[in-house]
Parts: sequence; C-alpha cells; structure tokens
Amino acid sequence: MATFIPRSDAKVAGLQGYHFRTFYILGISFISALGGYLFGFDFAVISGALPFLQKQFLLNAYWEGFATGSLALGAMGGCIVAGSIAEKYGRRPGLLLAAGIFTISSLLMAMATNRDFFILSRFVAGIGVGMASMLSPMYIAEIAPAHLRGRMVAINQLTIVLGILITNLVNYGLRNSGDDAWRYMFGLGAVPAGLFFIGALLLPESPRWLMKDGKEAKAAAVFRKIGGDDFAAESMRQVEQSLQHIAKTNYLAVLNGRVLPAVLAGIGLAVFQQLCGINVVFNYAPKIFESIGASQDDQLLQTVFIGSVNVIFTVLAMLLVDKIGRKPLMLAGAGGLAIVYVIVANLLATGAQSVAWFLLAAIGTYAVSLAPVTWVLISEIFPNNVRSAATTIAIICLWAAYFVLVFTFPVLFEKLGSLSFYIYAGICAAGFLFVWWKIKETKGKTLEELEGIMTKQ
Repeated sequence: MATFIPRSDAKVAGLQGYHFRTFYILGISFISALGGYLFGFDFAVISGALPFLQKQFLLNAYWEGFATGSLALGAMGGCIVAGSIAEKYGRRPGLLLAAGIFTISSLLMAMATNRDFFILSRFVAGIGVGMASMLSPMYIAEIAPAHLRGRMVAINQLTIVLGILITNLVNYGLRNSGDDAWRYMFGLGAVPAGLFFIGALLLPESPRWLMKDGKEAKAAAVFRKIGGDDFAAESMRQVEQSLQHIAKTNYLAVLNGRVLPAVLAGIGLAVFQQLCGINVVFNYAPKIFESIGASQDDQLLQTVFIGSVNVIFTVLAMLLVDKIGRKPLMLAGAGGLAIVYVIVANLLATGAQSVAWFLLAAIGTYAVSLAPVTWVLISEIFPNNVRSAATTIAIICLWAAYFVLVFTFPVLFEKLGSLSFYIYAGICAAGFLFVWWKIKETKGKTLEELEGIMTKQ
C-alpha cells in the first residue's frame, strides 16, 4: 500500500510529493523497534523480581539500588559500543549484536547463584539495552520520511511500554511460583530476543549510513523501496549536501561551534527525561506501595495497572506527536508532572490509598510526553555527519542520569520518605523552563532541513 503526498502539500510535509510504501516503512520500523521491547523487558523485570531478590541475596537499600542501577552502567558501555559499530559497520549489525546480547544476558540472570553474578549479568543486559536505546530510534529516523518520522520513532517507545506491560503481566502470573519465580521472570526474555535477532536479519541498512560509506547505489535502492525514484533522487541530493561539512565523524566533531547547541540540547533532554523521577515509579512501585501497607500481591498488581496506563497514553502520544508537535507535549509533560508529584508527596505522607490514582496520572502524563518525545527529538536534532557520536553522548548521559535516579531512590526514600517527590517536582519545574527556552519545534521537517535550523545555517 502506498500513501501519496500531493505536490501542494510539499512545503508542509517537507517532501516533494511522492508515493510511499507505508506498510514497508511500518514493517521495518516495527522490526527495529523490537529492540525497544527488550529494553522494556529488562527495564521492568526488576520491579517484579526485586521482592524475591531481596530475600534471595539479602539486599539492603544500597545493594537494592545498585542491582537496579547496574543496568544503566552497562547501557552506558552499550552506547559507546553501538556508536562505534554504527559508524564503522552500519546500524543493522549493531541491532543484530544487541539481540544476541539480550538473549545471553537473559539466561545468565536466570542462572545467577549469588548477588555479584546477578549484578554482572544485569550489567551485560544493560549493554544490550544501551545499544538498542541508541540504534533503534536512530535507524527508524534515518529510514522514515519526514511526515511519518515522529510516529515511526514513537513506535520504538510503544514497543518499550509493551515490553514493560507484558513483563509486568508475566511477573504477576509467576508471583506464586515459589522462591525461584524470579529465575523464570528473567529467563523468559530469551524468547523475544531470539525473535528480534531473526527480524533484524531481514532489515535493509540505513540509506543515510550507506551514503556516508560511499555506497550510493545501495542507498538509492533503499530510498526507492521507501518512496520511489523521485524520492530517492531528492533524498540522496539532500543527504549528500548535508555530508559535505565534515568528512569523517568523530567525537571531537560534536564540539564544532555549528553543532554544539544541538548536542547540548540533546544532552539536556536526555538527562531531564530521567531525573524527572518517573522511573522510580516503574522500578520501585512495590516498594512505594509497601510503604502504604499494600500486600505483595497488590504491589505486583499495581505494576500491571502502571504498565496498562503506560501503553494507552503512549498510543495517544503517537497520534499527537506529528499533529500537536514536540515542544507543546514536552511542556505539558514537565508542568503536569511537577503538579502531580506535589500531590503524590502529600498523599504518601498520610498513607492515603488514593495515591495510586495520582501515580497512574504521573505515568500517563510521562507516557504522552517526555517518554516518547525525548527519543523522537534525540533521533532528529543532530546533523547527519555527527549523528552517531552526538546520539551516543546524549544517551550515555541519559543512562548516567537513570543510574543516579534509581541508585539514590532507595536511600532517599528510606531517609526522606514522601518528601523525595518534592525533589522530583522541582526538577520538573526546571525542565519546563529548559524546554521553553532551549528546544525548537521539529515537526514535519526533514532531517536535512532540521540540520539547517539546529546549526543556524
């Protein structure tokens, strides 16, 4: 099936008017986004497994935070590996390697015999998560035409939240399977990882990377599959022009005065998405609900509700991101979370059961705004000739912020209790101001058009 963009809409859509193979674009986007599903699995599985791990390995607040955060440390290394592979060998080989790492790490975590082996295995899982978190949205952004790019990149976020929801459902179903239930929770991750590997074998290489590597004929073939001969010719012209400024991408290139503003904006977005605090709800929901007297069954059931709300509002974000735009959604998310966190802090202080509704409201607010839109922006604001390096740096910063968040929360919550959420409310207020002043709208523009805007050409 093809979608036709009329010539009269060219200026709005950032296109010249072409026939697009929508199902083909959707198919390769979904396959690439399976990396997001596994990201969601490794991200969420710890929430259900943590009560079991605490008993199995006698984890105190420090080790609880470190076991959770070790995923982020591995993810930082995975970003570096992914950046190098994506630059040298292409996006597709990186996705294949990430799938293999996901498979092996799932089995290693399931077989862990002591705390240190488990943490090391989760670190390895983080390498796969870091690679997927960088390569999946980057690949989709480089494949998708401008008028579809926001929705296609948001598919990656949809698969992340589906991974979270399905993992939460599995964890809830395994809750009464005995003291070794956590081993099944982790081991089952090998199944979708294997499917991801098979799917990645079917993906074409990114045409923008092919052109950087001097493989114009192969790039043209991919562009033709996406939008026909005219689209291929125009896309190749734009990409070739964007690659003329710097011959070879390296990490020092991101310090170039032309691209540094975009790099700093990407880092700011990445750090804010994590320090906004929502991932303490995802990772520590049982702990939070335990503080108001919920049973273990109820704690795990709440993670299912959280995952469901996450999916619903992510779908809503996919419908809105190319209509309302990136910046309005980010502002609504930052401001909304600041308000909700103040309410959550007050309800937790009194032990009110109604806090569950406001935690779900926080999840919904995040899922329709900061969660998907940050990934969309990071995938599109960097110029072609530094995209790998700049994306690597931004996502390393994202995972560093995630580690700080989840490592510190158990200790903060133990010492400050509900007051912890006032800290996150303050960060969200600061994030609102950052987005208002520093982030430009990117809706409906090609990656090459955005390069001119972000670098002030």
